[in-house]
Amino acid sequence: MHKLLSILISLLMAAQASAFTVVLDAGHGGHDSGALGSISNEKTLNLDHILLVGKMLEQEYPDIKVFYTRKTDEFIDLNKRAQIANNANADLFVSIHANASKNKEAKGAETFTLGVSRNKASMEVAMFENSVILLENDYQKNYQGFDPNSTDSYIMFEFMKDMFLDQSISLANEVHQRLVKATGSIDRGVRQAGFLVLRATSMPAILVELGFISNAAEEKALNNRENQKKNARAVVDGIIAYKRSLDKKSGKSEESETVAPAQSQLETPQHTQPQPAQADSAKASADTTNTIGQTVASTLASSPTLFYVQILLSRKQLSPDDPVFKGVTGIEAIQEGEYYKYCTGKTEDPDEAFKIRNQVIDKFPDAFLTARKNGVRVPLQEAIDAWRDKQRQ
Repeated sequence: MHKLLSILISLLMAAQASAFTVVLDAGHGGHDSGALGSISNEKTLNLDHILLVGKMLEQEYPDIKVFYTRKTDEFIDLNKRAQIANNANADLFVSIHANASKNKEAKGAETFTLGVSRNKASMEVAMFENSVILLENDYQKNYQGFDPNSTDSYIMFEFMKDMFLDQSISLANEVHQRLVKATGSIDRGVRQAGFLVLRATSMPAILVELGFISNAAEEKALNNRENQKKNARAVVDGIIAYKRSLDKKSGKSEESETVAPAQSQLETPQHTQPQPAQADSAKASADTTNTIGQTVASTLASSPTLFYVQILLSRKQLSPDDPVFKGVTGIEAIQEGEYYKYCTGKTEDPDEAFKIRNQVIDKFPDAFLTARKNGVRVPLQEAIDAWRDKQRQ
């Protein structure tokens, strides 16, 4: 009996450890009110929405573990919010906010992933949300001298867009499309910006701006309980849609969890390693197969890391001369899942890639660097460091 109980406890712990985990973050709190409207403040609206999202997830999807960065009106440092998510081994991090603008007519919903943006409006949103660190103790030490009000500080986000960008964009799209549809809100799009609350999370992460508290009509809607439920439902449904897409791709098995990038029709096909079944199909050709395998492995090992400038992400397959590329040449499409990533400037030299990015930045403000080896995406900073180490040899 004791042995059976131990087995059951072990199985339960294993199930909990592997449960899909979502961390919900209500922006601001405590002595940080966030943006102020005429009848409400942002911190309260954020918490109202996040508690609704959490309640829906907990009641409707008991197999999903839900954590909160805060469930009451308390102040939590930005870096601690990321620590909560990382300590929970979260699969997703979702931060809820309400927007504000000096233009009282500004309205609409927008959803952000981590990145750097030359878009003035996106930069202003990030600066406002990041300014909360000025209320924290030892913020200069904790954020390595980051100045939320200086555009120069945001250069660092050039190197913080790589690991979970694709997953974050997929999650953002799932949530954002449903939010706009459910509320009839103005669609301000899915964007990238340098949010400190997202930078240290080790999982796909998004920040949702539900609407403008500075707009009288939107503030009234954000305070309406039925509208809050619609907003929360959109966020929940977006999370579930994202999770189901992951389950579909992985087949819910660890062996197939990592999906290899799909071969783009515009890319040059690469050699592939022979499958075990092929090697076993004819013993007579075993030596030949091994020789081929060794040759391919040697080729792949010596393949250089290539740097690209990604300028566009779309579900549509576009021609390299499509007007949407605004005259930028050397376009390559890299297909991953349902998305096509349109890149230019393929080079082995990251400094050259940066120059190319600077050349296209006026036409594509959100253009950024990405690195690939043997067709597989690799962390950008690691690729740059490896290239520089090689140059020193």
